[in-house]
Amino acid sequence: MIDNHLSLATFYKGWDVYQQHLVTVITPLTDEQLTLRAAPHQWSIGSLATHIVAARASWFYSWMGEGTADIAPLVDWDEDHEPSRPASELVAGLEATWQVIEAALARWTPADLEQIFHNPFRANAPLRSRQYIIWHILEHDMHHGGEISLALGMHGVMAIDL
Repeated sequence: MIDNHLSLATFYKGWDVYQQHLVTVITPLTDEQLTLRAAPHQWSIGSLATHIVAARASWFYSWMGEGTADIAPLVDWDEDHEPSRPASELVAGLEATWQVIEAALARWTPADLEQIFHNPFRANAPLRSRQYIIWHILEHDMHHGGEISLALGMHGVMAIDL
């Protein structure tokens, strides 16, 4: 039996390390390096980073109500009308959304994984559990972080050091 007083942070330990790896590789990138792609039809490194930030903000803030109103603008970061962002702004977005995730994981217990959420953007969309949302964002971070790492490595720039 799982002790429901345990924080979920215990179970997701390591995600924080991956977050720091993302910050470490994005921080020194120039505007030109942020436009690099693994292939012409793939998203740029900057687009991938903004997508990670936007997805975190959307699921944690819009879906689950985590964080404060200053997170709300991050939801739209990967929309077509949004400008390209320098590395410093991408890192600030990664750090702001990570603070929301970290605080939530520290507060939530295993019993909280069962809570169900309605899609805030589409009324007839499937419901999602907190467990689904956390797992989805964790694998989303790793997937797109891997794409960032691949693109960096292909262009001779330091990739994520795992």
